[in-house]
Amino acid sequence: MIVITGGAGFIGSAIIWHLNQQGIEDIIVVDDLKSDDKWKNLLGLKFEDMYTTEEFLNRVIDDNFPFFTEAIIHMGAISSTTERDMDKLLKYNYLYTKELAKYCLPKNARFIYASSAATYGKGEKGYNDDHSQLESLRPLNAYGYSKYLFDIWAKKEEVIDKIVGLKFFNVYGPNEYHKGDMRSVVIKAYEQVLDTAKIKLFKSYHADFKDGEQKRDFIYIKDVVKIISFFLENRTNGIFNVGTGKARTWNDLANAVFKAMDYPTRIEYIDMPESVRNQYQYFTEANITKLRNAGYTDEFTSLEDGIKDYIQNYLMQNNKHLAD
Repeated sequence: MIVITGGAGFIGSAIIWHLNQQGIEDIIVVDDLKSDDKWKNLLGLKFEDMYTTEEFLNRVIDDNFPFFTEAIIHMGAISSTTERDMDKLLKYNYLYTKELAKYCLPKNARFIYASSAATYGKGEKGYNDDHSQLESLRPLNAYGYSKYLFDIWAKKEEVIDKIVGLKFFNVYGPNEYHKGDMRSVVIKAYEQVLDTAKIKLFKSYHADFKDGEQKRDFIYIKDVVKIISFFLENRTNGIFNVGTGKARTWNDLANAVFKAMDYPTRIEYIDMPESVRNQYQYFTEANITKLRNAGYTDEFTSLEDGIKDYIQNYLMQNNKHLAD
C-alpha cells in the first residue's frame, strides 16, 4: 500500500493520477479537505481509503495502521510561503515529517518527502543540492525554515541517505486551482488575459535584469510526478532538486500564455511592492546534476509545451482536473 499525504492537494493528487495511469490503485489518501474545493482533485481517481491528518498521525504514533506500508509519499504540509504561525509550521512541516520518517525507517518502507527550494533563501550560495551545504543555507521565510529544519534533522540523525527529499522549484499545472494566491503565475496570467487581454509583470530593480527578464526554473506537474515515480521505483536516496535545470524569463512565460490562448502579446510592467523588493529572487535555477547522476534520464517538457498543454487541454476545458 502506498500512502500519499496531502493526497488531495496539487502535487499529491497528481501523483495519484500518475500511479493510476500505471494501474496502481493500492493507495491511501491522507488529507484535510475542509471547506475549499480541493476535494475536486480526487474526482475520477482510484484509491483504497482516506484518513484525516490527525487520524493518520495518531495511528502512526500508536503503530496502529491496518495496512502493510510499502511507501509514504509525504506531500502534506503548510505550503504557504506567507504563513507566519511558526508553531503551526513546526507541527505540520517538521514534527509531522519526523514521525512519518521514524515510522518508515525500521519497516524499510520507502519515505519520500517534500523539502523545498525555499530552503535556499535568496540563492547567494547557488542551488546545489549537495548535503554538505545544508547548514550554510539561510531561508528567507518561516515556511522555508520549517522545511530546512527537517533536512538538517535528517542529516544529523544520519538518515538522509535512507530517505528521499525533493526540493521543488516553480511547479505549475492542473489541480492547483484551490491554492488561492499560491497558484502559479501561469494560471494567474491566463485569468488576466481573459479579463483584460494583457498580463502584468513586475518591473526589475536590478541593473543586470531588464523588466520581465527575471528568471525562474518552471517545471510542469507531469514532469514532477515522473520524478517522484522514479524515486518510488529506485532505491536511490538523498535530497534532490526537482526542476528542469533551465531558467526561463517571466517574459517567456507571458509570451507562451498569449500564444496558447491565441492572443496578441500585451505585457504591462508594474511596480514591485516595496515589502518584497529586498527579498525578491531575480534568478533561480535547479542544479539537476545529482538527479541525472541518480539515473533519471527523461527529458523535461519545455515551458511552451507545458503551458500549451495546461491551457488548451485543461483550463479551456469543462473538466480542468487530472483524471482517468
